[in-house]
Amino acid sequence: MGTIQRFPHSAKAAATNPLKMSQPLGAALAFLGVDRCMPLFHGSQGCTAFGLVLLVRHFREAIPLQTTAMDQVSTILGGYENLEQAVRTIHERNAPALIGVATTGVTETKGEDMAGQYSLFRQRNPALAGLKLVFANTPDFSGGFEDGFSAAVTGIVEEVVQPSETTVKGQINVLAGCHLSPGDVEELRDIIESFGLSPIFLPDLSLSMSGRQPDDFTATSLGGVTVEQIASMGASELTLVVGEHMRVAAAALELKTDVRSVFFDRLTGLEASDRLVRTLSELSGRPVPAKLRRQRETLVDGMLDGHFFYSRKRIAVALEPDLLYAVTSFLADMGAEVIAAVSPTQTAVLEKLKAATVMVGDHSDVETLARDADLIVSNSHGRQGAARIGVPLHRMGLPMFDRLGAGLKVHVGYRGTRELLFEIGNLFLSREMDHDEHGHAHGHPHGDGHEHGQHCGSGSCGCSAG
Repeated sequence: MGTIQRFPHSAKAAATNPLKMSQPLGAALAFLGVDRCMPLFHGSQGCTAFGLVLLVRHFREAIPLQTTAMDQVSTILGGYENLEQAVRTIHERNAPALIGVATTGVTETKGEDMAGQYSLFRQRNPALAGLKLVFANTPDFSGGFEDGFSAAVTGIVEEVVQPSETTVKGQINVLAGCHLSPGDVEELRDIIESFGLSPIFLPDLSLSMSGRQPDDFTATSLGGVTVEQIASMGASELTLVVGEHMRVAAAALELKTDVRSVFFDRLTGLEASDRLVRTLSELSGRPVPAKLRRQRETLVDGMLDGHFFYSRKRIAVALEPDLLYAVTSFLADMGAEVIAAVSPTQTAVLEKLKAATVMVGDHSDVETLARDADLIVSNSHGRQGAARIGVPLHRMGLPMFDRLGAGLKVHVGYRGTRELLFEIGNLFLSREMDHDEHGHAHGHPHGDGHEHGQHCGSGSCGCSAG
C-alpha cells in the first residue's frame, strides 16, 4: 500500500464550530444496525450523554445507549470492574442478542487493555459463554466517525461471522458504510431484490433507524440485521463493499470466509449506478428490470434539464470523507466547480477528490473558503456560518436536526441521484428566479459583489448575457 497523501490541516489552535464527530459515536451507529443490540460506551457518563443527544436529534428515535459510568477512581485504578458490572447488568435486565463495547478517550488515555479485559470477562463469566460480545477500540482523540464505524463493523465480523463450506445461491453481503442513510440502505435493498437476490446488510439501519412504533417497549435496538444472519454471511456468493472506510471490515470478512468482495467507492451518480446494476445483473444472470431502466432514463433526462443550472456554479462541501467524495464527484459530473472540499479527518479517499482546495478542517474553515460560493453542502451545524456569509446551505450528512425525515433521504442509485440532482438544482433555480424578480428591479447587490443590471461576465449567476 502506498503512503496516504497528507492534506493541509486548519492552522487554528481550536475548532470553533467542529465538523468532526468522534469514533465512539460512529461505533454506536454501527451497533444500532444490529437487531436487539445494546451499544455500551466504556467511559464516563458525559461521553454517552452527548452522543445520545446527537443521535436522537438526527433520527428522532429512541436510541439505546449505555455507559460503564467510570469516575475519577476507576479512571486511575482501572475500569474492568465497571465494565464487567455493566455487561452483566445489561444481560440480566435486557437479554440483548449482542453487546457492543466502544472505548472512549477516558479508557484509551488510561491505556485499558481491552483484549485482556475481554479474555478476563470470559474466564470469570462462563455462564455467559453464549453472549455475543464485541469490543471496538475507538479513541475519540484520534480518527473520526468513519473510523469508529469501521472498527465496530470489523469487530462484529471477527466475533460473529462463521465460515461456511456451502454457498447459498442468490445470497449476497452488503457492507454498508456510515455515509449511507437508512433510506439509502432501503433503496439498495429494493435494487438488489429486484434481481432476485437476497441481501444481508451489515449494519442494517433501514430496519432499526427508519422509524417504527413498537407494540411493546424494548430497551435494545429495534430491528436491524440479526446475529443469525450475520453468522451466515460466510455462505454468501459475493460481498458488496460500499465506502473506502469499509475496506478493513471487507478484508476481515474475506479472510475469514473466502467470499469474494466487489468494492464501490460511491453509489451516487449515473456511472456508479450503472456499475452496480451491471454487477447485480451479471451475478444473478437476469436482465435489468424495467423499473430500473425507467429510473435511468429519467435520471439522464434530469441531468440534461439540470446541467444548465449547475454549469460553472461554485460550491463548497464539508462532509465525512466518503460522503464528501460521493457528493463532490456528482457535482463535478454535473459541471459545477467544487471550490473547497473540507473533511474532518485525513483519509485515503481525499486523494481522489475533484476540488480546487482540499483540507482537513471545520465549519469555520468552510465559512472562510466559501465567501464567493453559490452553495454550501454540509450538515446542520453549517447553518450559522452559511447565514453569516449569505450563501445557501444544502443539508446532507449527520447530524441534520433542523429538518424532518433526515434519516430517510435517498442519494444512491438512479432514483436517489435524481432526487439529489433536483434538490440542489432547485436551490440554484429559485435563487436565479429571486434575482430576476427582485435584484434587477431594485438593483440589489448580487451574492458575488456586483449589482444586477451590471453584467458580471461569468454567466453563472443568472444575469442576462446581454
